Amino acid sequence: MIARLAAGRVHYAWIVFGVTFLTLLAAAGIRSTPGVLIVPLEHEFGWTRATISLGISINLLMFGLFGPFAAAFMNRFGIRRIVLIALVTIAIGVGLTTVMTQPWQLDIFWGLIVGTGTGSMATVLAATVANRWFVQHRGLAVGILTAANATGQLIFLPLLASLTVGHGWRWASWAVVGATLAVIPIVAFLMRDDPADVGLKALGATGDEAPAATRTGNPFAAAIEGLRIGSRSSDFWFLAGSFFICGATTNGLVGTHLIPASMDHGIPEVTAASLLAVIGVFDIVGTTVSGILTDRFDSRWLLFWYYALRGMSLLILPFVLGSSYFGLILFIVFYGLDWVATVPPTVALAGRIFGRARMPIVFGWIFASHQFGAAFASLAAGAMRTWLGDYQVTFMSAGLLCLVAAGLVIRIGRTDTGPGEARPLIEQTAAG
Repeated sequence: MIARLAAGRVHYAWIVFGVTFLTLLAAAGIRSTPGVLIVPLEHEFGWTRATISLGISINLLMFGLFGPFAAAFMNRFGIRRIVLIALVTIAIGVGLTTVMTQPWQLDIFWGLIVGTGTGSMATVLAATVANRWFVQHRGLAVGILTAANATGQLIFLPLLASLTVGHGWRWASWAVVGATLAVIPIVAFLMRDDPADVGLKALGATGDEAPAATRTGNPFAAAIEGLRIGSRSSDFWFLAGSFFICGATTNGLVGTHLIPASMDHGIPEVTAASLLAVIGVFDIVGTTVSGILTDRFDSRWLLFWYYALRGMSLLILPFVLGSSYFGLILFIVFYGLDWVATVPPTVALAGRIFGRARMPIVFGWIFASHQFGAAFASLAAGAMRTWLGDYQVTFMSAGLLCLVAAGLVIRIGRTDTGPGEARPLIEQTAAG
């Protein structure tokens, strides 16, 4: 059957793309869970929001830290094998959280185990698949795969909130386990590691493109080498610094704390979850359009406007939250359109600066910075809520940080002037 699919009119890259989308969709359900569980865990166990946020912060940290190593393991052992191991790990970790009774168990089950598993099913997976299977439409592929997070958010958040309110938070956890297990046979049957595995070239390949990374060598050494190469470039630090702020102002702050912040203002949990899910609707549009724009325009200027607009939306959030649904919906529209619209241009810049072979691992470290920011914001926002009693200072500080990120990305090397495959900029610099 695989041979027939590979010989069909539809390039097999789109089948791998579809499997990856479903995998990231399931992963989105996992990432949507913490915001729904914070208040129920407070009520059942009497834990403070800062205590619960620590476990979520560890999860986000491991989610990012494992990214570059996951990219190296995918290069060495193949995408399919690593994703299958990650799915099983996640199912075990989420299942164990249903029997926890102590905060340290949340830190281990959700923080370490689930965080490590999801680290293999993040933006690094989207970037690796797009890098291996697409030359044509690569930006679009990254954009839509990144939007899978928003689609999963749209599907899972209202469901998880309804299960939590109607049956308890453990039912929500088991729903996530079921969704994770359902993806396993699809990945096992249809996922392939490389176009050569089905006798094809990448979509749009002409034979002149730089080869993807080879499947040899020590993956741990390869991951560290990627960090060493990246750290020598100032552009790496601009990308990593801006992505740190991106993670802090998305997964870490809004993704984790918007639901409990809304509940602080009298909005019911299911309604608050639905509002966050609506952000996912606009994110699907924004990220897909961002992928198309990335194939056509200068990625630096796209990032500049994305961060600037996000910053302005976060600055007004404390004033509209709880005051009127119109103001909150206005925030949702503007914020949602660039929730993760930053990913396609960031991936494109990393590819042009560091080359196709190095890009997945170097981008893995850039994404690790994203999750360091998310972990920092998740913990800091929970602590600030515990100490100050609200999120106002946190939201406004996040808005100002986005304006800083807009300033960072515009300083990235001027040799990248538009889309298209090019010799790595770090090699151009060495040669020139």
